[in-house]
Order: sequence, then C-alpha cells, then structure tokens
Amino acid sequence: MPPPGVPAEELLIARFRGHARRLAWSALLLIVACGATAYFLGNLPAPFEDWMLLTAAGVLVVVAVIVPFVIWYSRTVTVTTRRVIVSEGIGARSRREMSHARGYTIGVRRGILQRIWGVGTITLSNGVDAPLRLSNVPNVTLVHETLADQIEVSQILAHRDAQTGQDAATGL
Repeated sequence: MPPPGVPAEELLIARFRGHARRLAWSALLLIVACGATAYFLGNLPAPFEDWMLLTAAGVLVVVAVIVPFVIWYSRTVTVTTRRVIVSEGIGARSRREMSHARGYTIGVRRGILQRIWGVGTITLSNGVDAPLRLSNVPNVTLVHETLADQIEVSQILAHRDAQTGQDAATGL
C-alpha cells in the first residue's frame, strides 16, 4: 500500500476475452468445409467446376470462421487496480471504463448453459453512467470476487487519503 497522500500505481490484475465457446460452431464448420471440399474436388457433377467449389468453400470459411474469430479476438476486458476497461473494435476501437474508486454494484447472471461452461455475465452499474456489461466472462466467480476486492481497496485508499487531506488542512 502506498503511503497516505501518494497516488497508488495502476497495476494490471487481469486481461481476458469472452469465453470462446461460441467459436465451437465455427471450428466444426471449418472441419466440415475442408472435408467436403476434399471429397468433392474432382468429383463434381457435370454443370459444376472445381473453381466453383473452391470459391464457395473459401467464402464460407471467411464468413463463418474467420469473421467470428476476428470479432471475438477484438473484444478484451482489462481489470487494473484503478478501473475496468472494455475495448472492442477491429478498425475503429471503442473503449469504456469504470473506476473502482467511484464504486459500483456488481450483478452476476448465469444461465443453465453458462453454468455448464463455467461462464457468466457481469453487469457493473454505478448509478450515473450506463451499465457496463461483460458477457461470457470465464471464471465468473473469480472475476466477481476480484472486482469486489478492488472496489473495497480503492474506497479504503480514497477514504484514507481524504482523511489525510483533512488532517493536513486542520494542522493535526
């Protein structure tokens, strides 16, 4: 803990992406597309040619495999000792932050399938800004506990620094 009046250094606690379970269909589709392309290459009926098969397989892989992966990979959540940062976007990045020192409520929702996969949705709300929703958070219980601990520590430090400032102002 830093001495009173000295700002605490911002340290990285965790950086994660949503659970990759949604990419399971993409992986299965990639396997099926590769297998079907290999099977039908050179064995197509008369009106179709091999280039048509390869083009259709390529478009299918780009649209149903590569695009979902890039979208999943471009969304990150970073938890530091001062704030929670949600970044998303491929070309133009958007970023939302919520400070631990301001305090916020933490809501956790887990459906049946989310429980099976060990994930959940965390909603952070400070009552002023729009709620920050973290979907498909892996190890949701651990992340919830970490966020609650960070709120507590940040508010203790803020209270201590406020008390130190009052003591300095009164000359005590």
